Amino acid sequence: MNRKRFRIIFLCGAALLAVSCRDSAPETAQQAYPVAKVGRENVETTADYPATIRGRQDVQIYPQVEGKLTAVRVVEDQRVSRGQTLFIIDQVPYKAALQTAVANVKAARAALATAQLTYDGKRELFGQKVISQFELSTAENSLLAAKAQLAQAEAQEVNARNNLSYTVVKSPADGVVGTIPYRVGALVSSSLSSPLTTVSDNSSMYVYFSMPENNMLALIRRYGTVEETLKRMPDVSLRLNDGTVYDRKGRVESISGVIDSQTGAVSLRAVFPNPSGLLHSGGAGNVLVTQRTDGALTIPQGATYELQDKVFVYRVVDGKARSTRIEVTPLNDRKKYIVRSGLKAGETIVTEGAGLLQDGMAITIKK
Repeated sequence: MNRKRFRIIFLCGAALLAVSCRDSAPETAQQAYPVAKVGRENVETTADYPATIRGRQDVQIYPQVEGKLTAVRVVEDQRVSRGQTLFIIDQVPYKAALQTAVANVKAARAALATAQLTYDGKRELFGQKVISQFELSTAENSLLAAKAQLAQAEAQEVNARNNLSYTVVKSPADGVVGTIPYRVGALVSSSLSSPLTTVSDNSSMYVYFSMPENNMLALIRRYGTVEETLKRMPDVSLRLNDGTVYDRKGRVESISGVIDSQTGAVSLRAVFPNPSGLLHSGGAGNVLVTQRTDGALTIPQGATYELQDKVFVYRVVDGKARSTRIEVTPLNDRKKYIVRSGLKAGETIVTEGAGLLQDGMAITIKK
């Protein structure tokens, strides 16, 4: 009986000792988080926009007369000058037509000379009252008809000469020859579905791209007017399809006055010099537009977390973490954000460990 009582007393004492040890154990230290005040600085941001490249002047070459190609004087990608011969169309029928037209002019001139002599003679006879007014009027009408026939023959000669000249297809501008789908012997005409070739003036290239309306409005507000935007907007860069950045800067020289109702974007055109011919009409790339912002609110990207495609940061308010949604734009270094809304300069935020916090959690500031 005494042994049983002793066992009960021992167990009770052990339980009390365990409770006493647990209550006297030191509390786990609370994790500390680094913080920083939101400040302002001068920064640069770069936005890229898909773009298409076009020659400053892309001229599609179509024949103006029908016939077989007898000569192709250029090759694809050849640089040509204004007035240089590109193609020759069979000239035989057009030379014959010109000869006929020249002969008709000569005949008309002879007929006119005869009609003039007849009229002059009739007029003298009429003055002598040898012939009637009817005969004089008839001679005059014949003279007028001969003059009209001469004018018609001369017009036909001009048309024949033009047609003959059209058999020699020349370049209308300096540039580079594009694809040539036709070869010697092919029958061509002005109704071809595709041109003989295209001559592209690629000494400088037009690069077309579209900018969202909000971005365009921000630019115009920054510089005041569209005209001032074109004058003061920084030069732009061009990233090519292979990922490299073109080694020459371009200049935006045109902003469309119409917003695309389907995309909500504004079309712009930039001009890039192309002395080496690296840029080709029909190519694609991305226009890089860099803008400087003075006094922008910036925070480290590591201070943020995302939830359902929205960006949040923890402000420190009265020793507690307060989740705050913010609107941001990444900087070129990919390490910082520009804060567009949600924070004010001087506010304190947690810079690391945002993913471990909860809204309203008390935190210790890391020294």
